Amino acid sequence: MNAALADDHVTVLSRDRESEFERVFKKHFKGLHAYACTILKDDIMAEEMVQNVFCRLWEKTDHIDIRESVSGYLYRSVYHESLNYLKHLKVREAHRDYTLHQEQQSVSASHALELSELESRLDIALRELPEKCRTIFQMSRFEELKYQEIADRLQLPVKTVENQMGKALRLLRVKLADFLPASFLLFFLS
Repeated sequence: MNAALADDHVTVLSRDRESEFERVFKKHFKGLHAYACTILKDDIMAEEMVQNVFCRLWEKTDHIDIRESVSGYLYRSVYHESLNYLKHLKVREAHRDYTLHQEQQSVSASHALELSELESRLDIALRELPEKCRTIFQMSRFEELKYQEIADRLQLPVKTVENQMGKALRLLRVKLADFLPASFLLFFLS
């Protein structure tokens, strides 16, 4: 760094002046960090933005032409670094939201397809049940009647209703076993 850096005006920074760079770093770091904090509202990211600016300044010392005060250059650099970070966060958030939305649509479509397939397979399986089994099963599961109520309506002994329900459940488990997870089968068919 050249002597012009000492009075905060410089045309070209020179890498062989580490002590001058260190002096500029120590002089401006706290103020730049506080400035970045006001933009980002995040202490750790503010520190990272300031460090990024100083790293780039160090790496490009021989190529940077500062035509203003070093302080002005550093503050403007921290400002742009912070805004770029915020833009990056917005892009990342938009991508995350888009991906989540796509996944939800995919899951919804998949769920609707599975539900439709389940309804179709259940309908076929129910039609294949013997008539008495089917009637008793539908009254129990779809009309939510108790065994005694079914027995009263059909004028059957409760024991017959229980046996027919057991038979219906066994047959449906067999017919739907490949399609449904075991836990759902246990819940639905028990």
